[in-house]
Amino acid sequence: MTQQAHSTILAALAHPGRPCLTSSFQAECVALTHMLVQHAPEIPVLFLDTGYHFPEVYAYRDEIARRLNLRVLNLQPRLTVREQESQFGILYQSAPDRCCALRKVEPLFAALADYDVWFTALRREQSPTRANLQVEEEFRLPAGKMLRKISPLAHWTARDVWGYLRKHDLPALPLYDQGYSSIGCAPCTRLPDDPGNPRSGRWGGKKLECGIHIEAR
Repeated sequence: MTQQAHSTILAALAHPGRPCLTSSFQAECVALTHMLVQHAPEIPVLFLDTGYHFPEVYAYRDEIARRLNLRVLNLQPRLTVREQESQFGILYQSAPDRCCALRKVEPLFAALADYDVWFTALRREQSPTRANLQVEEEFRLPAGKMLRKISPLAHWTARDVWGYLRKHDLPALPLYDQGYSSIGCAPCTRLPDDPGNPRSGRWGGKKLECGIHIEAR
């Protein structure tokens, strides 16, 4: 599995265009990042700094960035948390789709316009919404630009991911030790309701995706 992922990475990097990687610093993200920087040490690592993350996520992001010498670009929304809550109230409670759109989708899609190849750590096993994930796909941004979206770990299982971290002595986000299986913004993340669905603890079970992996129509 690891060799196949490396081959996918090398093939994608061989094409012309600027590559980037998005990372939430969950286990599969760190595994993919570790592989990618072996071939592209300067690749930009895009992190969506929503302002709502667990403190452990920020500390872990900084630890991994130091360990792997990463070029992390923290993408922030137009509005601070205070500004958004002042104008619209607590959107993660009243309108979670809108909150994700403002704090994740808009800043990411704006940043992706500067790149041509987008690496993600998505896996088919993560969610029913990702069951048909392809290793390579075309992805259209709202402004019309097309990206090559590469998911080298599409076929990996959780066992593959954790085995990779152990093999390479990579620490995991401490929140996993508390039972979390998919970790996003703190107000919208809880322990999984369904052991068979790692993302069932996201958004109170109301949805499974924030929108950044949904192509513009």
